[in-house]
Amino acid sequence: MAELVKVVVDAMGGDLAPVEPVRAAVDAVKERDDIQVILTGQEEVIYSELKKYQDYPTDRIEVVNATEVIETAEPPVFAIRKKKDSSIVVGLKMVKEQKADAFVSSGSTGAVLVGGQVLVGRSKGVERPPLAPLIPTAKGVSLLIDCGANVDARPSHLVQFAKMGSIYMEHVVGIKNPRVAIVNNGAEEEKGNALVKATFPLLKACKDINFIGSIEARDIPAGYADVVVCEAFVGNVILKLYEGVGATMVSMIKKGMMTSLRSKVGALMVKPALKETLKAFDASEYGGAPLLGLKGLVVKSHGSAKSVEIRHAIFQCEQFKERSTKRSKNSLRLNRKHRQKQKPKKNKTEQKLLQTEQEANSRGTGNTENNHRKNSGKNRRSPYGKNDLCG
Repeated sequence: MAELVKVVVDAMGGDLAPVEPVRAAVDAVKERDDIQVILTGQEEVIYSELKKYQDYPTDRIEVVNATEVIETAEPPVFAIRKKKDSSIVVGLKMVKEQKADAFVSSGSTGAVLVGGQVLVGRSKGVERPPLAPLIPTAKGVSLLIDCGANVDARPSHLVQFAKMGSIYMEHVVGIKNPRVAIVNNGAEEEKGNALVKATFPLLKACKDINFIGSIEARDIPAGYADVVVCEAFVGNVILKLYEGVGATMVSMIKKGMMTSLRSKVGALMVKPALKETLKAFDASEYGGAPLLGLKGLVVKSHGSAKSVEIRHAIFQCEQFKERSTKRSKNSLRLNRKHRQKQKPKKNKTEQKLLQTEQEANSRGTGNTENNHRKNSGKNRRSPYGKNDLCG
């Protein structure tokens, strides 16, 4: 049996808690055998909600009591500092102490961001952890980074976002050499605000990412880039507009199909294909937004997320853990092979150096380095045909 991936779910976070988080936990363990869900929150409320479900593996759902709840309107830093027995703080500490592999919450975004950085901790060298959701496109998915964590970002932050996003898309999503673009108001390099103009040449100079230049907002749904880089204000506007246009389009299509008998008959005929297409552009199918650059996995789902989105966020954590484990094993295997290949080479090199030194001593040349310095100017030919290099 495969190793269980332990995912902590904040049962008290979000507009629809605890109903939707608990339902998501039950659905997740019923659908997958390799996941264990740990629900943090007020245990009386959680157990009361769990009683609604009968046919699920109870051994893979654990409840950890947390008496306090951080509300959305509370100041994040104050809430994390004062409410140490809240569902968010308790869950994040479990990730920090490696009692769980990941944490998922639909609660206060600010509290999750602050708690992630303070409790779980930033990875070495990371200046600002960004929120990076997967958004649907005509070619699959793209990573929008940042969408809500760093409103006042600097050029160095955006460069790190691009690198982290590129690594995530390659190693977690599985896209080789992902295309990276920066959001701009035009395709030309000289366009953009001060932040974009300062960041563009830095991204262009990065050799470890596939930077393709600027991308306009209208080209994002077409899938022209795999990693879409921007600061949090722009990213949040793009994400919310994406969600709003999608919901409005679905509503208008449904309304249009019900206007006449002919349209109703047509709707029945195209319903299967249309349902499949609309599902591909449903943002809830892609889980939440991981907070990249931390020492553990933290995923923030939408405040009004339903069980479908939270369930996919749980699966997202399992996929992340699986890819990370596989990458670590491959890295260890490669390092072992590299060390085995390097050992004989090192021994041969040492033998050659020892042999050369012995030969030099037998000829009475003494200190070869000093002799080289003394004779370095003798018998050297100039490229112009004279012995004297300066003559």
